[in-house]
Amino acid sequence: MVLSDRTIKEELARGRIVIEPLDPSCIQPASVDLHLDRKLLVFRNNRQPYIDVRKEMTDLTEMEEIHDDAPFILHPGEFVLSSTLEYVALPDDLVARLEGKSSLGRIGLLIHSTAGYVDPGWKGHLTLELSNVANLPITLYYGMKIGQISFLRLTTPAENLYGSPALGSKYQGQSEPTASRFYRDFPKDK
Repeated sequence: MVLSDRTIKEELARGRIVIEPLDPSCIQPASVDLHLDRKLLVFRNNRQPYIDVRKEMTDLTEMEEIHDDAPFILHPGEFVLSSTLEYVALPDDLVARLEGKSSLGRIGLLIHSTAGYVDPGWKGHLTLELSNVANLPITLYYGMKIGQISFLRLTTPAENLYGSPALGSKYQGQSEPTASRFYRDFPKDK
């Protein structure tokens, strides 16, 4: 069951859902608007001939920042990682869905490829997978509304929360855009 604005407000007041900072005007009928933070991980495609998912590739991306009112230009076909300005934390019986704003989708801006699901127990800033599928560059500004998060109640509280040692969670507590850690799923070379 998707939580309504009334239930979202109740869960926020009880501290079970945490969104910081939170402007109350960002609470929508069944979601909360989230904003774009300053930092972006930009892919430098000229440094590697391909992406090897079994290896940590520290030089594949480079951190850049959006400064005040100066936009970051996301070119057609470009893909960058960013994060939400807001810190988000979920209790053991809620999951969340991160979705784009329809007004941005209508100009070709996608905010996630596959990482729209937020597990129970999550704590941190959400990484955004920004793609421009339009034919023209799109401007991105620090603090702009970038997406929305909705919440769903589980049938029972989860046994293993995101971040628990049993799961080997890779991104708990992140505070800025975080590159893929998929390489950790492979056994270390001997």
